[in-house]
Amino acid sequence: MKWPIVPLSIAANINPRNREWTSLPDETEVTFVSMSAVSEKTASIVFPEIRTLSKVRRGYTPFQENDILFAKITPCMENGKAALAKNLVNSLGFGSTEFHVLRPNKSVLPEYIYYFIRQQSFRNLAKQSMRGGVGQQRVPEDFLKTYYLPLPPPSEQRRIVEILDQADALRKMRADADAKADRILPALFIKMFGEPSTWTDINTETLGSLVNIQSGGTPSKKNPDYWDGDIPWVSPKDMKQDIIFDSIEHISQKAIAETNIKYVESGAILIVVRGMILAHTIPIALAANRLTINQDMKALYPNCNDIDSTYLHAALKASSRKILSQVGTAGHGTRKFDTDELLNLPILIPSQEQLKKFQIAVTECRVSLAGISKTKEKLEKLFDVLLYRAFSGELTAKWREAHMKELLAEMEEQAKALNLRDNADFQQLSLL
Repeated sequence: MKWPIVPLSIAANINPRNREWTSLPDETEVTFVSMSAVSEKTASIVFPEIRTLSKVRRGYTPFQENDILFAKITPCMENGKAALAKNLVNSLGFGSTEFHVLRPNKSVLPEYIYYFIRQQSFRNLAKQSMRGGVGQQRVPEDFLKTYYLPLPPPSEQRRIVEILDQADALRKMRADADAKADRILPALFIKMFGEPSTWTDINTETLGSLVNIQSGGTPSKKNPDYWDGDIPWVSPKDMKQDIIFDSIEHISQKAIAETNIKYVESGAILIVVRGMILAHTIPIALAANRLTINQDMKALYPNCNDIDSTYLHAALKASSRKILSQVGTAGHGTRKFDTDELLNLPILIPSQEQLKKFQIAVTECRVSLAGISKTKEKLEKLFDVLLYRAFSGELTAKWREAHMKELLAEMEEQAKALNLRDNADFQQLSLL
């Protein structure tokens, strides 16, 4: 038995034109999805908004129920920002123009294409296809249209999706557990020192009086020598854990010597002060190693003996709700936290005895969280293996043997529905 291998443009309509909304009244409510509304951890829409049609008719990308949203900009695409549109208001949605929209054709399950584009191998090749200048690189539409995918008959697609759904459910449970784990440190801090809203001026100091602050930067992308090194260059896309050991991208010693980029020393608190993620989250982490940061971040160093990095890191995470409330909007709608506002943030000054007790408690907490992190890594590897086996035909090999007669009949109907026999791009994948 052989699966057809077809361009994505046969399996799905890429960036289809939507005209259903043109006749709807301005007050019609629709789902709005910004780039920050899509979770990298779960590859799903987690922070949708409801807007009236009058606010999204122009300047945004329309999509409908069961369409797939695929981020075409870096680093969002590399980090796995993709989602299957479900439970939309009026089955109609609008989103960022930085999404490609894929609408599955007949005989193709939306979930099948959704899982296909979530493969790391797919994203790696998508990155290689990117066009545009520094900071403006995008996956071109032509890449999606001409990328080939194996296309089993609908029954086998459903079987593959069922298995991947189960594995993905475990990943989402892991993501929920991670979210709860992220709240452990702030909860421990609040238990010992109280809610930041209850602190008084008598026992607090402004953050600016307690720290030295350092900015980051980006070496020129036009000089490849700057990016041929092993020095971690941390950007917001790396800020997914409490302690940062490494980064996705690295720079060279030459970049340090010839640009204004400075080292951030181990123990510094890293905080994102600019980016769309600030619409709902303030990423804060500790630098475990010597590294560098980009221009959307700040590094903070305690400059007194009253507090240390561990305490300050926890205090800032406990105060994240207040910090988030002060986020403003910069040019082009990008969210930004003003540095002066940050430095005016009140920080409780503990006694030295309290500080020591907290340090011991945090050390014990991190030992427990290390085990959670290892479980997450194993699940991610398992899911990647399942994706590979699914689209190579291995995952459903035994099931296919037991349903061969029905599947062959389905493949004939599928070929007719998609006009595969008359298509010059039609190929076949031989299965064992």
